Amino acid sequence: MTASNDRIDIKSLTPGELALLFKELGQPSYRAGQVFSRFAAGCGSWDELTSLPKTLRTRLDGMCRLYAPEPVRKLVSETDGTVKFLWRLFDGNAVETVVMRYRYGNTVCISSQVGCAQGCAFCASTIGGKVRDLTPSEMLDEVIFSEKVSGLPISHIVLMGIGEPLDNFDNVMRFLELVNHPDGRNIGMRHISLSTCGIIERFDDLAERNLQLTLSVSLHAPDDETRSRLMPANRGRGVDALFAACDKYFRRTGRRISFEYAMIDGVNDTGAQAELLASRVKSLGAHVNLIPLNKVEERRFEPSSSAAIRRFTDILKSNGVNVTVRRRLGSDVNASCGQLRRNSVGSENDVFRNN
Repeated sequence: MTASNDRIDIKSLTPGELALLFKELGQPSYRAGQVFSRFAAGCGSWDELTSLPKTLRTRLDGMCRLYAPEPVRKLVSETDGTVKFLWRLFDGNAVETVVMRYRYGNTVCISSQVGCAQGCAFCASTIGGKVRDLTPSEMLDEVIFSEKVSGLPISHIVLMGIGEPLDNFDNVMRFLELVNHPDGRNIGMRHISLSTCGIIERFDDLAERNLQLTLSVSLHAPDDETRSRLMPANRGRGVDALFAACDKYFRRTGRRISFEYAMIDGVNDTGAQAELLASRVKSLGAHVNLIPLNKVEERRFEPSSSAAIRRFTDILKSNGVNVTVRRRLGSDVNASCGQLRRNSVGSENDVFRNN
């Protein structure tokens, strides 16, 4: 069982673990199904669990932690309806989620950590470093309460917000189990994408689980010199090792990998880099998602021009690469993860001030 400060994090428990807990309390096993379904529906306090006797709720309150994240800020894009939330957690820390509308349904982009240790040079999430990992229940709540507060039914999830999911591996795997559970949110793995900056030491662990999710690799450069400058995670690993790990993952799982590539003016958008990228990804049958850079005030980088993006795209297509250019969503609400959090916290350790 997952615990924090000697209190059980009850929303991080599976139905089987909940059944064991209620058995220890001398309660019937059906209680587990009652509370699991209520948690999946957005229950955030013991008072809401009216199906349980009050004496049992009081006892559970002394043993377990149950809370709902507080929506500190909600921004809605006037151009495309993207909704961005800043959530205050039980300990005062903050994370962001973004709900994006597509033709096929609504996708929520969730965070996996408070802050990030990876230090990518163009990203707002890593400013101030990593504070802590999110628990499975906190990630689950990002999905549940983003839907509940926005009123938009969530059908897809991307773990592409603040933090590195593979640096919080065990909690992320437990979250995936919970959000996929048929008695809970029942969001299929094929509707979930997990994004990593390239923590290749965890690729085999992920492949062993044979999950039907999409592995998205934040690549952002096809050569070591550029990628190491942009992404410290490349140092000590290298692009060759990254692509070898991707190839192994693809062969073991049969799941096509998606490469995320932020287009940065004068840094990674040359024709030569497009040719090199094409030569590296073709054998994987991979998909390349070009992302016009979201400008971050604290960073010096600028997005590539439309002409540069078209040229880059054309080179990839002419080499037989499956490529798309991500539609820019929520630019008027700082939809790039980390920006709202940085604008709303008063210190590096994410303690809110004057909210």
